[in-house]
Amino acid sequence: MSSAAARDHSRAVLQLAGAAVCWSFAGVLIKAVAATWPGLAVAGGRGAVAAIFLLITNRGLRFHFSRDQVIGALGYAACTITFCTATTLTSAANAILLQYTAPVWVALLGAWLLREPATRVDWLTIAAALGGMTLFFHGNLSLGEIAGDLLALLSGVCFAAMTIALRRQCDGSAVESIILGNALAFAVGLPWIITAPPLPPTGWAALLALGTVQLGVSYWLYARAIRHVTALEAVLIPVIEPVLNPVWVLIFVGERPSGWGLAGGVIVLGAVTARAVASILARRRI
Repeated sequence: MSSAAARDHSRAVLQLAGAAVCWSFAGVLIKAVAATWPGLAVAGGRGAVAAIFLLITNRGLRFHFSRDQVIGALGYAACTITFCTATTLTSAANAILLQYTAPVWVALLGAWLLREPATRVDWLTIAAALGGMTLFFHGNLSLGEIAGDLLALLSGVCFAAMTIALRRQCDGSAVESIILGNALAFAVGLPWIITAPPLPPTGWAALLALGTVQLGVSYWLYARAIRHVTALEAVLIPVIEPVLNPVWVLIFVGERPSGWGLAGGVIVLGAVTARAVASILARRRI
């Protein structure tokens, strides 16, 4: 591999980590908006803000509505809508843990659709990350409502489908799919937005932050990173998100993680960091 390609890959890994940091603000911000609006209204509102943000911050957009562009948009919209709804029907711990089964689906489908088979290291990282997240939410996991759990699991499948579709556009631009997906999420949530009560100023501030930072900046980074990483890397490295999410809750709400949670967080961060470093070194040796 050329030194330029190795640099692109290293930068992409950092961009994925940055996207995960932005995504991790979802818990605090969604809670602030959901105090007034239902889940589908939140999904639609933040989708509208994110679509506008990405339209303004990207040039040379091409909406050719190819199969991969449309599948990516549908996967994105379904992922965000099902996750927002799931968090209102089951525990937040269940929702985030079930959504982050996505690496398993990518590993199973990547070899078939992308010719990017999962390695032994990939499977070990998946196992460590899922195990660490289980420890992190130890004591907070519950059977919950079956509908919410199923929606959260579906969100993980949709996240995987979106990632594969975006990866198949690696020679082009993936951001168009994300813009279309946000527009679709807005269209789905519009009836709930119209009938929802007015948001207070703090709610509007949280909604704008959801659209610009939690979705807009994150997917601006994600769309650029996915050109230079495998589909599995694109869902494995961001699994630091569910660990960071409770950190912001600790800072802004005061909820402290348990000892099990700290141990799980160390395992997840260690596994993802080791996988990211290993992939960077492997690319540089090629």
